[in-house]
Amino acid sequence: MKTVLSGIQPSGQLTLGNYIGAMKNFVKLQEDHQCYFMVVDLHAITVPQEPAQLREQSEAVAALFIAAGINPEKSNVFLQSHVPQHAELGWLMTTLTNMGELERMTQFKDKAAGKDSVGAGLFVYPSLMAADILLYNADLVPVGEDQKQHLELTRDLAGRFNHRYGDYFTVPEPYIPEVGARIMSLDDASKKMSKSNPNAGSYIALLDEPKVIRKKISRATTDSGSEVRYDPAGKPEISNLMGIYSQCSGLSLQEVQDRFEGQMYGTFKKELAEAVVATLEPIQQRYHDIRESGEIGRILAQSAERAREAADVTLTAVKERMGFLPQLR
Repeated sequence: MKTVLSGIQPSGQLTLGNYIGAMKNFVKLQEDHQCYFMVVDLHAITVPQEPAQLREQSEAVAALFIAAGINPEKSNVFLQSHVPQHAELGWLMTTLTNMGELERMTQFKDKAAGKDSVGAGLFVYPSLMAADILLYNADLVPVGEDQKQHLELTRDLAGRFNHRYGDYFTVPEPYIPEVGARIMSLDDASKKMSKSNPNAGSYIALLDEPKVIRKKISRATTDSGSEVRYDPAGKPEISNLMGIYSQCSGLSLQEVQDRFEGQMYGTFKKELAEAVVATLEPIQQRYHDIRESGEIGRILAQSAERAREAADVTLTAVKERMGFLPQLR
């Protein structure tokens, strides 16, 4: 059985893109793998966060993990900050990371662009991400295209540690599903659907009400013409919407195209909206049940305890290899 690790930041509302591109795959992966799914709250504070909002969003994201189908009896769902070994191994990985490697990170360049002052946490973020992965000796890491560079650094650091201190870390591989891995913005199909987009109409939040979903989809950008045809190069906007329909309905892209042959965009958008609503309503109901019951606290505590046990084994072995004096217990 292989080990899988992934995480989502508790900043902004989770979107349909998060569900299709990540969470649906988490649910599948847990059937055959040992899975660790984190709410990466330590990563979230690399940019300023309002404390009350961070607490609320952290619990909300964890509850959405469960509502989306992640089974806490099969998988570990926990907050990154509840497993202190993440921060400690993060520092150890930082000492193995070269400045030039961090300076080349595209995400750092993008987030730092035009700013007079940038926090050091944002700069060393990839070293902590590497620690997250290596702490559980993960074999597979579900990542989007925008995170592949960080995973490459993780692989480099694992190899560097193994070369310097003896083989210990598993060198992780990316897990990138061919279908549904990248859902684009409703207002610009050249950009990934993102919860950080200031235009709320560009994404569908997992907790959007049905009337809001219908309104957003009715206003979604489409290409010139009226043919519902899958052509990412020539018709990127309608192709993105077809991808969403396919993921929500279970139909193949060809079946979607055949279904709407000869019909206009308006008809397609109305059916798309209903498919999205039908997909999200059960998740929303389960989410509200979880939040009202208070069970998320128990789930997080139990998962964090299991994660700490696994993480402590790794951290102890790493520190021994690096030459730290063991603490008597």
